[in-house]
Amino acid sequence: MPGEVLHLTGPVRVGDDDVLSQAWVVGGRITFERPPSGDVTRLPGWVVPGLVDVHCHVGLVSSGAGDRETAEAQVRTDRDSGVLLVRDAGSPSDTRWIDERDDLPRMIRAGAHLARPKRYLRGYGIELDDVADLPHEVRRQAERGDGWVKIVADWIDRDAGGEADLAPLWPADVLTSAVAQAHAAGARVTAHTFSTVALDPLLDAGVDCLEHGTGLTAEQVERVARTGVAVTPTLLQIGQFDAIAGQADGKYPVYAGHMRQMHARRYEHVRDLFDAGVRLLVGTDAGGTLSHGRIADECAELARAGVPALDVLGAASWRTREYLGVPGLVEGASADLVVYDADPAADVRALAAPTAVVLRGDRVA
Repeated sequence: MPGEVLHLTGPVRVGDDDVLSQAWVVGGRITFERPPSGDVTRLPGWVVPGLVDVHCHVGLVSSGAGDRETAEAQVRTDRDSGVLLVRDAGSPSDTRWIDERDDLPRMIRAGAHLARPKRYLRGYGIELDDVADLPHEVRRQAERGDGWVKIVADWIDRDAGGEADLAPLWPADVLTSAVAQAHAAGARVTAHTFSTVALDPLLDAGVDCLEHGTGLTAEQVERVARTGVAVTPTLLQIGQFDAIAGQADGKYPVYAGHMRQMHARRYEHVRDLFDAGVRLLVGTDAGGTLSHGRIADECAELARAGVPALDVLGAASWRTREYLGVPGLVEGASADLVVYDADPAADVRALAAPTAVVLRGDRVA
């Protein structure tokens, strides 16, 4: 009910080592001070800050831009799964209207995917005929977005025929200029990358985040950890690589073999990232070909890779909120939280069954 006072009887997990016995929601805000006596609704269970999906595409369907009704259904599904903060990692749709809806998750947009003609999924992003236009377009997307820009760094080069494989889209000097333009505009840059060959130019350019990152070598993993670049493994998406390879068999055998290799080592790869101290983010890659509302499935995949439950939960909640500059459960912050019957920091399978979702102080699911 809107405006109700909630008593979170806990435990309330604020951060890695901070677990409090209780908290309250008053006037849509979190507080750890007991309010004056009055009508209070008790809400028992394990409480965590609202979950974050950092690789999500709202308003994107398999053919490109979807309508507003579709976008609303997508983001409602995310919300009901416990995702109350979305970093939209590229969408051709205008979703600014979501900001006016208190019943829908908060959005941080990275603008449209920036790619080249025939070197990405048709209808998904802005295709630049001239590679030299990338810095200008990055600056434009930075000014239109919410502090992030998304660059497609590699994709299959079908012009190579039977030898086709993943190949970079941009020259190194153009990437460096583009990232500098984003940083000058106060934005960070994240990049879609599957391959190994595209990674050193991205890291040399000063990219802030990598989406997928399946091609990272041991040396590159060390560099990523040392420089503080974040990685979103998107294991649900990588889980489709074997099927993608099957579609490429015969016509593009080199590419198919490469995709199968990355699929086979996906769990080992994520564990290597974690062991090296790389900041891991949780993203489902929902939209386009993957359905929304699967944050629990992505977390389960990370746990299957060997990432401890507490680290998975932190990456899906308070740690990534801090990374994105959005408060978690701190005094006076917006009450965006999820409640569970069991502790997801002990077993991430608990994330599949939230008992309550509270957004801006209102129970919405």
